[in-house]
Amino acid sequence: MNKAGRVSGLFAFLMMFAISFCSVSQLQAAEISLSYANFPPAKTFPCVQMERWKQEVEKRTSGKVQVQTYPGSTLLGAKNTLRGVMQGQADIGCVSIAYHPGVFPLSSVFELPLGFTTSTSASLALWDLFQKHQPKEFKKFKVLTMFASAPSNLMTKTPVRSLSDLKGVELRASGILSKILDSIGATPVSMPMSATPEALQKGVVKGLFSSFDVLKDMNFAEICRYETVTNTAVYPFAIIMNKSSWEALPDDVKKVMNDLGREQAEWTGQYMDQHVKDSLAWSKEKYNIELITMPEADMQTIKEKTKPLINDWKTKAVDFGVDADAVLAEVEASRVKYDSAK
Repeated sequence: MNKAGRVSGLFAFLMMFAISFCSVSQLQAAEISLSYANFPPAKTFPCVQMERWKQEVEKRTSGKVQVQTYPGSTLLGAKNTLRGVMQGQADIGCVSIAYHPGVFPLSSVFELPLGFTTSTSASLALWDLFQKHQPKEFKKFKVLTMFASAPSNLMTKTPVRSLSDLKGVELRASGILSKILDSIGATPVSMPMSATPEALQKGVVKGLFSSFDVLKDMNFAEICRYETVTNTAVYPFAIIMNKSSWEALPDDVKKVMNDLGREQAEWTGQYMDQHVKDSLAWSKEKYNIELITMPEADMQTIKEKTKPLINDWKTKAVDFGVDADAVLAEVEASRVKYDSAK
């Protein structure tokens, strides 16, 4: 090998060594490693917000903290995240309030049909409620942020232009959404979202009751060409952290995470609302879906028929020492405040 070749080879070796050294240095700079479990698929909004939170924490701590994320139930599933984080199987976890009936008497108010029209307004209202009350239902955890899905609406194979069109129609739903459908004359069918495409193909269900993002994410727009706006219930979520893991963090890292709480709630809501708009636009362009507005008289009927669900929550909440009427009034004030600001 000539002199030029030896110099070139030496230079390449030194460059590889420098890159390896930097990589090792970066790893060593991460003094704190945290695991973050989430249950939905990676492309869904709870996991999109997880990745954003991870990036912000790592950036704002200058690499002092590294967060390893586990989407799609690869570490903990939807129904065992609560216990898994409590026991330290994961440092952080995403919890769907609806999957734990009776565990969150205050926060579960956001499962009710309260008329939120955006994920942003619901997410900020949920965070405000938590911040004000610091409910004991979360006393075993550190709550890092909270947010809500977009409002649930009807996606059907045949048009639903009024409540009379809904009578007896089989629709996929879960949790309180099933009770809402039952109260307004539809036939709710409970099943995992993953089983819904096949159920639609086979005619087991004629549509579903969920937020419009799934029109694109799960290609439901191909079968459900009619989308009726009802803006009923949202799904509330909490991001919880193991108490011991939290207490072991230095103050500067705690400050970064505390400062992210409300910001993350708002970011997630705004992301979700834009994603819904994009999903509807995509569905219109690809499948020429029709967006239907339910008549005002029917919307008022829905409100009347779902009142028993609110009254049932109030009864249970009072048994847990929650001032149910005051909480409902606070949530309504927040809804008006944030909906009017959009």
